[in-house]
Amino acid sequence: MNNNILIKNARIINEGTTFLGSVLINGEIIEKIFKSDEQLPTANIEIDANNCYLIPGVIDDHVHFRDPGLTHKGDIESESKAAIAGGVTSFMDMPNTIPQTTTIEELEKKLEIAAKKSYANYSFYIGATNHNLKELLKVNPENVCGVKLFMGSSTGGMLIDDIHSLNKIFKEVNLLIAVHCEDESIIKSNMEKFRFEYGDDIPFRFHPLIRSEEACYRSSSFAVELAEKYQSRLHILHLSTERELSLLRNDIPLEDKKITAEACIPHLWFDESFYEKLEWKIKSNPSVKTLIDREALRNAVINNKIDIIATDHAPHTIEEKNQTYFKSPSGCPIIQHSLSAMLELAENGIFTREKIVEKMCHNPAKLFKINKRGFIREGYYADIVLIKNNLTWKADDKTSLYKCKWTPFSETTFSNMITHTFVNGHLAYENGRFIGGFKPGEQLIFTQSA
Repeated sequence: MNNNILIKNARIINEGTTFLGSVLINGEIIEKIFKSDEQLPTANIEIDANNCYLIPGVIDDHVHFRDPGLTHKGDIESESKAAIAGGVTSFMDMPNTIPQTTTIEELEKKLEIAAKKSYANYSFYIGATNHNLKELLKVNPENVCGVKLFMGSSTGGMLIDDIHSLNKIFKEVNLLIAVHCEDESIIKSNMEKFRFEYGDDIPFRFHPLIRSEEACYRSSSFAVELAEKYQSRLHILHLSTERELSLLRNDIPLEDKKITAEACIPHLWFDESFYEKLEWKIKSNPSVKTLIDREALRNAVINNKIDIIATDHAPHTIEEKNQTYFKSPSGCPIIQHSLSAMLELAENGIFTREKIVEKMCHNPAKLFKINKRGFIREGYYADIVLIKNNLTWKADDKTSLYKCKWTPFSETTFSNMITHTFVNGHLAYENGRFIGGFKPGEQLIFTQSA
């Protein structure tokens, strides 16, 4: 008989409402949800969640865990532990590793690594190239979250720059196509202009002018044009500009959208004024842009033009990052602090907690059609996070669990703390400690009826 766990007296945030209640976990599954006036059963383990919020585990559809081939930066074990500590119970990892995940064989190798090392549930994108359409067409849609297509230059050789290949991919691939949109020719032209003026030591504050609004819009509008032409399922990753929002709809339900979009934490938290202090720590692709862009993105989360909030978690070592502009790679380690950051914005009145749960938990499950995850529902997997409010703490590099041991959120004060994280009913993390021994997460399964 499985040990059952009763989480009682929690403020449950789920499907647009917040209510006082309790949740009974039996094995991997949520067995019963109780309202506050219902009589509770006894359980093997009981957790009093008084004054705590209970939410579904966060599903992050956009991470770079660097495994295999780049594991000096991070690996599936280290970064999934950071995810669990941050309330993220499922992740979808990108294909720009070494070797690149552009074949079924390499995809299966990554799944094997995750089955042995991942604390969280997992899935992996297969990467598109100019020449691997046959591999993309072999993918089992129940086991793969989507095809990752780079229409930008941040990828180390995975840029799709052949128009014929792009048309074939959008025409023939039936999977969700997740796209990084930045126009290569515009970026190169901007780079040369600033290099001519400043040499190799370009101030980081010019990053949003090099990887500019125009570069983003030209690429994303072209992706939308292709998707509309072939009725493809397009998901635009890490939107960073107000202008791109004109390409999106909010007048139909998420389930009916063929074109969807995500915003990532750096673009919702930072703006160009942060470059003066943080420099390379917030250098990412697409770039963090203006305050106007940031406010427009926040409003788009609220009005549902943006469907998902993710991280684009992308660790690099301090030695790699702390260099001159051209030598410093783009990307930030974010995932351990992502939920706390969003809840802090809720504390400041920018979002509601219900909206954050919708964008970080419910909508990834709905958009990717993930089987029985993303909600607190009876019969669903018990991926659950407890959060204590009004508990002030300061993030710092020493306590970050990223292998790279730094975060752009260092010295940021938060007023909420993730205290418990359950993955498939297993209490993996409690009050700053990983407990109960390592129990690997499970591969995400995708279904048309999720």
